[in-house]
Amino acid sequence: MGRLFGTDGVRGVANADLTAELALGLSVAAAHVLAEAGTFEGHRPTAVVGRDPRASGEFLEAAVVAGLASAGVDVLRVGVLPTPAVAHLTGVLGADLGVMLSASHNAMPDNGIKFFARGGHKLADELEDKIEAVYEEHRTGAPWERPTGAGVGRVRDYDEGFDTYVAHLIAVLPNRLDGLKVVLDEAHGAAARVSPEAFARAGATVVTIGAEPDGLNINDGCGSTHLDLLKAAVVEHGADLGIAHDGDADRCLAVDAAGNEVDGDQILAVLALAMREAGRLRGDTVVATVMSNLGFKLAMEREGLTLVQTAVGDRYVLESMKENGFALGGEQSGHVIVLDHATTGDGTLTGLMLAARVAATGKSLADLAGVMERLPQILINVPDVDKSRVKTSGDLAAAVTAAEQELGSTGRVLLRPSGTEPLVRVMVEAADIEQARAVAQRLADVVKSALG
Repeated sequence: MGRLFGTDGVRGVANADLTAELALGLSVAAAHVLAEAGTFEGHRPTAVVGRDPRASGEFLEAAVVAGLASAGVDVLRVGVLPTPAVAHLTGVLGADLGVMLSASHNAMPDNGIKFFARGGHKLADELEDKIEAVYEEHRTGAPWERPTGAGVGRVRDYDEGFDTYVAHLIAVLPNRLDGLKVVLDEAHGAAARVSPEAFARAGATVVTIGAEPDGLNINDGCGSTHLDLLKAAVVEHGADLGIAHDGDADRCLAVDAAGNEVDGDQILAVLALAMREAGRLRGDTVVATVMSNLGFKLAMEREGLTLVQTAVGDRYVLESMKENGFALGGEQSGHVIVLDHATTGDGTLTGLMLAARVAATGKSLADLAGVMERLPQILINVPDVDKSRVKTSGDLAAAVTAAEQELGSTGRVLLRPSGTEPLVRVMVEAADIEQARAVAQRLADVVKSALG
């Protein structure tokens, strides 16, 4: 698998890349690293462990729990819950460590392990590096120091986690959802019970699809990566809106009453205005990535809000928010972080807050999302090129300058080397789709000739 930890934990094909042995070893390593860092000092350590419904999560959970308990960590097993629920419970229960088993929006054969530090925050990069190093050291033969007798960890199911998390979601809502009909697509994933319960308790009439996980059907033709079923269901049931999650429910995309997609940029725009109105948008600032649609940037400027843009990835959005004290950030893909109420993207919370804005204003989701106009966006992947030369090629720089001059203030060009493949992504936005397509193709041809 190369370096084990990526931008979102350890991920791979379950029982091929991500084995029970690896899950157990990483868990033991995490316990030892945190102990050496002083996290457990003066008390008996505790960890919260949750998972999504994937079949492989059953044996991987057993491996993680065994590893932690063998290292002297007491384990609260919360079962199938969303990633943000595990993060929240790690914080409110005062646990020293949280572990979530999920591969998010990936297909069923994949799985992953994500660690949370005390408070429910993402584990620092240096701790992940240390865990990986310690795991490798002991995998090759160095024996672990193991507690015995009363020193071993105790394991118990924490069934209260479901109600604790749902109660938190309801408590932070600005208003109830009475009178709204909402269709929820749960992607046969981790929010299949949580999300419908939260929306119902908040007063909405709820219709669910994709809410019958069997361990094999997660993300299969449904959820935030496949919106067609949700679009049809919203129209069929005459609902006010639809909400779609991914497998671990840290994402939220929406559909308006006419079946039109409302993406993460539009959701951010709606929530930004709602939070400013409530006096909760600190610094009148929203954090998003460079891939956000230009229409979002123009809308924020028109509304007098500041937009801070980061590299692609919700981890970079969160870093900027925490460093500068901002309250709202997210990605076009639907990772939305409301930092006053969550330490990570929370799809159920985002959906609830979006629905609450519809209920509070009496406006349709389409009207609210109309605060921004999505400009046509063309993305072309150019494979088999030397992506390291994107910033140094004179020919490419000249072509980009010419494209930017042609597009003017109503267009944008972004060239981004892939982080995982030998290709360069060419993204062009323009007021006219044909112009965007033509400019993108010209730039892609230059990338191929200049870097090929």
